[in-house]
Amino acid sequence: MLVAFEAGNFLRALVLFLLCPIIFFVSDELGLKIMVMVCFFGVKKDSFRIGTAVLPKFFLEDVGLEAFEVLQRGGNKVGVSKLPQVMIESFLKDYLEIDMVIGKELKAFGGYFLGIMEEEESHIVSPLWEEQEHGGDDDMGFDTIGISTSNKFNDHQLFSYCKEVYLVGDSDKRSWKNLPRDRYPKKLVFHDGRLALTPTPLETLAILMWLPLGIALAIFRIIVGKSLPYDVSFPLLCFSGLRLTLGGPKAQSETLPKDKPRGTLYVCNHRTLLDPLYICVALKKNLHAVTYSLSKMSEILSPIKTVRLTRNRHRDGKMMEKLLNQGDVVVCPEGTTCREPYLLRFSPLFTEISDKIIPVAINTHVGMFHGTTAGGLKCLDPLFYLMNPSPIYTVQLLEKVSGLSTCRDGNRSSFDVANYVQGEIGKALGFECTKLTRRDKYLILAGNEGIASKCTI
Repeated sequence: MLVAFEAGNFLRALVLFLLCPIIFFVSDELGLKIMVMVCFFGVKKDSFRIGTAVLPKFFLEDVGLEAFEVLQRGGNKVGVSKLPQVMIESFLKDYLEIDMVIGKELKAFGGYFLGIMEEEESHIVSPLWEEQEHGGDDDMGFDTIGISTSNKFNDHQLFSYCKEVYLVGDSDKRSWKNLPRDRYPKKLVFHDGRLALTPTPLETLAILMWLPLGIALAIFRIIVGKSLPYDVSFPLLCFSGLRLTLGGPKAQSETLPKDKPRGTLYVCNHRTLLDPLYICVALKKNLHAVTYSLSKMSEILSPIKTVRLTRNRHRDGKMMEKLLNQGDVVVCPEGTTCREPYLLRFSPLFTEISDKIIPVAINTHVGMFHGTTAGGLKCLDPLFYLMNPSPIYTVQLLEKVSGLSTCRDGNRSSFDVANYVQGEIGKALGFECTKLTRRDKYLILAGNEGIASKCTI
C-alpha cells in the first residue's frame, strides 16, 4: 500500500484496497504477484526511491528487538525475501547492516516497471557459501544460523548451509518488543512520503473515507486563514480541528512598541511551511517571512508577506536588513524541514544582521498526512497538512539572544551564535542537534542537492 500510494496515487491505492478480498483468498504467491502488478505497473524505474526514502521508517518500526539482538551477534549476514529487491535492499543494507540482499527482480521495459517479477531469485553467492559449496572445511570457526518466517525455508538454497534454522511464527511476532529508536544501527533522520501512519487495511479504509472530507476541510481552512483577521479566523480554525499550544516565558508578554525603529528577528526550527503563520498567530501580529525555497502556489496562498532568499550571502543580508527596518521578521535557518526529533545545522547569516534575536522552538504532530515532501509536489504541502483531522502545533518563544552586532566577546563567531541558538531550541524540544544540511537531506531522499544553483550561505 505504501508503494501504491507514494509511488502512484490515490487511485492506485484505491484499486489495491478493492482487490484485498481477492488477495486474501488466493495463495500467498499469487496474492504477491497481484499486489506487485498493481503497485509497480507503469512506475518509472529511475525515479523510484520509495525503497530508500519511505519504506525504511515503517520497516524499522516493525523490527523485533529479540531478532535484532540475534542478528547483531552474527558475522556475515544475508537477507532473503520474496519481496521485490527495490523495496528491501536499501533498508536491509543501510539500516540493519545486512551484507547481502537476495530478493525478486522486477522486469522493466522502456525505463518503466512492468509489474512482473522474475521467476528466479537473484543468485548472488558470497565467497563464504562458494567455499562450502566446493568442499570447504566445515570446521571454519563459525556457526551458520538461519532465521525464517516461512515453513518453506528449505526451498531456498542458502538454508541448506545452515547448521540451525529458527522459525519465527505469528505468535512470536505478536509478543516481541519493537526495536527502540536509540538502538537503531543508523539514525533515521530523514524520510519522505505523505502517509504518517502505517496503512493497514483498517487505516487505509479510514484514509480513503476521510479523503473527500479532508480536501473540503483543507480548502475551508485556507479560505478562512487567507481572508479573515486573526481575531476572527483563529476561533474558526480551532473549531475546525486545528490546535495550537503556546509555551515559553515570552509567549504571552512579548510585544514590541509601535515606534521601535528596528524590528525583532524570530529564528525558528523548520517543521512545515506553516511555521511563520503559527508564529504570527502566537504573537497576534503579522511578520515578514524569509524562505529558502517556496512554490509559487504557496506564495499566493500565504496571508503574510514572504520573500525568497537568493542564497547569495551579501544580497540576502541586505534584503533581510531592509525587512527588519520595516518590521519584525521570521526566518528558518535550517533551510529545509525535518520530521524527526533532530535539528539540522543552522545557517549563521541571521546572527550578523540583528542585535535582537528571539529563538522559537516549534514542533508538530499529524495523524494522517505529512505536510512536507522532498520528492513530491511542494505546492501541495500546505494542502496535505491541512487535510489532517486535528493537526497539532506547539510554539515556544525562548529567551532573547544578542547577535554579533552587540556581542562584546570578540572570540564569538557567527557559527558560535548560530550553534548556541540551535542548542537552545534543541533543549526546549528535546531534539538532538546535528551538522546535517539541506543538501544532505535531498541527496538521501531525492538523489539531488535540492537547489537550482550553488548555495553560498
